[in-house]
Amino acid sequence: MRMILLGPNGQVGWELRRALAPLGELIALPRDAGGDLASPDALAAALHALRPDVVVNAGAYTAVDKAESDADAARTINALAPGAVARVMADRGGWLVHFSTDYVFDGSGDQARDEAAPTGPLSVYGRTKLEGEALIAASGCRHLILRTSWVHAARGGNFARTMLRLAGERERLTVIADQFGAPTGADLLADITAHALRRAVQDDGVSGLYHAVAAGEVNWCDYARHVLGWARQHGVALKAGPDDVTAIPTSAYPTPATRPLNSRLDTGKLRRTFGLHLPDWRVGVDRMLAEALNLP
Repeated sequence: MRMILLGPNGQVGWELRRALAPLGELIALPRDAGGDLASPDALAAALHALRPDVVVNAGAYTAVDKAESDADAARTINALAPGAVARVMADRGGWLVHFSTDYVFDGSGDQARDEAAPTGPLSVYGRTKLEGEALIAASGCRHLILRTSWVHAARGGNFARTMLRLAGERERLTVIADQFGAPTGADLLADITAHALRRAVQDDGVSGLYHAVAAGEVNWCDYARHVLGWARQHGVALKAGPDDVTAIPTSAYPTPATRPLNSRLDTGKLRRTFGLHLPDWRVGVDRMLAEALNLP
């Protein structure tokens, strides 16, 4: 099986290099080698030439606030390019794995949404990701679309590392407490992808949309408190600890793009279809912190 990985140098892409390697021939196709999502036609031509059985698209326009003033670029990368890739794979009879987001929902309520829940994105980012999902489905290609949220990894920047940096500089932090979701490790997402893809290439019936996040839920404020508490327990010198984090509402921290308050995703379909157990979000965060800080 020949697999092409788009976005191989991002947080999820880097972990996919590891997770997908045992499944077959894996070709990482970065932007400067023909995998440029900003040029859908050229990308489609490159894929036709490479003749993959599977394309895994880990690339996206993820600058959520910048997208509000850069909508054309966001749409090209998040919607038009995945649509072009999907048409290539439909022609080839192959598979496309694509990652989407909780931002396709309006964030209302306090219950976890399943795949059939009505969408209602609040931002350009969310709208372009939802359009990408629709174009993939309309292409007729066999596909796995995995919606996820709050992705973190030891490689690159993330919320937890930002909190550690700020806590090393300041005696008090203020963090939003009315947005809820599940921090999800890039490594977990990559492993889910590999398990699901191995099943998919043997069973066309699993083609479709799935929610893929770690178990449990937390708000950003309590997430920050968990990170700082873990760090202090492991001897990291900080000026601010978990008791020095003050909760604030989203309204106190305005941003160009509106964030969903409720990012809870129901993963029942994924777990049932692929026989997976999803660990609590703390497991992945603690492991990521240990790796990022070079601690045992």
